[in-house]
Amino acid sequence: MKILVLISQVPDTTARIAFTDGDTRFDTNGVQFIVNPYDEWYALVRGLELKEAAGGTVTTVTVGPASHDPTIRKALAIGADEAVRIDAEPVEGLQVAELIAAYAKDKGFDLVLAGKETIDHNGSQVGGMVAELLDMPYVPLASKLDVNGDTATVERDVPGGVEVLEVKLPLALSAAKGMAEQRIPNMRGIMAARTKPLNVEAPAGTDDVGGTVKFQLPPAKGAVKLIPAEEAEKLIELLHTEAKVI
Repeated sequence: MKILVLISQVPDTTARIAFTDGDTRFDTNGVQFIVNPYDEWYALVRGLELKEAAGGTVTTVTVGPASHDPTIRKALAIGADEAVRIDAEPVEGLQVAELIAAYAKDKGFDLVLAGKETIDHNGSQVGGMVAELLDMPYVPLASKLDVNGDTATVERDVPGGVEVLEVKLPLALSAAKGMAEQRIPNMRGIMAARTKPLNVEAPAGTDDVGGTVKFQLPPAKGAVKLIPAEEAEKLIELLHTEAKVI
């Protein structure tokens, strides 16, 4: 089974958020970057588990410049067999999806796995667009995946219960919590990652279709007001006049 896992580089959640160039670019100075947790913990690890159970290969694909290579190497250290970096600056979701689809279209992947979203933009777009461009069935927000022969059984949480789907391969899906458990790279994996292939591909099959006009930080949080429990009327008044939630 050939498995492709979409890997994104994102800022660590503790990063200081600031912008440059007239608030049109994220300021990367002093920022530590990591593998997007949904891609790493759920999509990549489940792909590795399926490979270990049934054989096959796991390839990761990332759109980004050479500065993404250390992040990609971590995915290799966790257990991916090889990595592909499409040498282009990621600008927006459709551009990234078209670049990935152009690379993957003739590679014969049985599964395309992505995290449910990235923790920087939270768009939940790329996985579905890659599936459409590759003409694959797509299941978003999957919490469980099993494969038996050419049939995948997928579960996902829905209001009031769990939905169970059976889908013929090839299949694309986005992985949510419950799909797998995080793996920590061990020393053997870290050493092996240095020699695993990290192939750089020229971008193909897309033109930029959009871009960022401006970033804006949310307003600063105000001071907390504590209202004694016996002053319920005052609390209701503040919720109505200041918070404007009732």
